Amino acid sequence: MLLSFREIIDILIMTAAMGYIFKDVFRKEEYHGYDPLEALKHFRYTSGWQDFKFAALVTAPAIIFHELAHKFVALAYGLQATFHASYEFLGLGILLKLFNFPFIFFIPGYVSHSAAASHLHAALIAGAGPFMNLFFWFACRTILKNKPFIRRHKTWHNALFLSARINMFLFIFNMLPIPIFDGAQFYVNMFHAMFG
Repeated sequence: MLLSFREIIDILIMTAAMGYIFKDVFRKEEYHGYDPLEALKHFRYTSGWQDFKFAALVTAPAIIFHELAHKFVALAYGLQATFHASYEFLGLGILLKLFNFPFIFFIPGYVSHSAAASHLHAALIAGAGPFMNLFFWFACRTILKNKPFIRRHKTWHNALFLSARINMFLFIFNMLPIPIFDGAQFYVNMFHAMFG
C-alpha cells in the first residue's frame, strides 16, 4: 500500500490546518480590535469557508506533493518511508494565526525514512521534494502562458498564479544550505557521493 490510513488522515488534517492558517492571505479582512474568538465566529458565518477552501487548494498540494516525493523516492530505493503531519508546528501555526501574528513560519509535515541509504540515494531523496516544487512551478507557469482560456476564469487563474509562486518559494527556501532544510542534506550527501 502506497499510503497507510494514518498517512491519509495526517494529509487531511494538514490540509485543513493549512486552509485555516492561510485563508486570510488571499482575502484579508480587517477586524477592529482583533479578538481570536470573534475571528472564529467570522470564519464560521461569512465567506470564510470559500477563503478556507481556496487557501487549502493553493497551499496544501505544494506541501503534500513535496513530502510524497521524498516518500516515493525513498520507497523506490527500498527504504521504509512514512509521511507525518507535524502536529506541533501545525498547532503553532494555528496559534500564530489566531493571534494575528504578522509572519507565520512552520513546517507542516515531514517524511521519516530508514537511515540505510547511500549518500547518493540520501541526496536524491532530499532533493526530490524541492524538485517536485520546481516541476509544479514550471507546470503552473506553462499552463498560464499557453492556455488563454484560464485567464478568463478568475478563480483558476489566481489559483495557478499563487501555486506557481508558492512552489517557487518552497523550491528556493528548501534548497538553502541550512542544516534543517532539504538543501543541506542534498548538498552534503551529493558531495560525499561524488568525492567520497
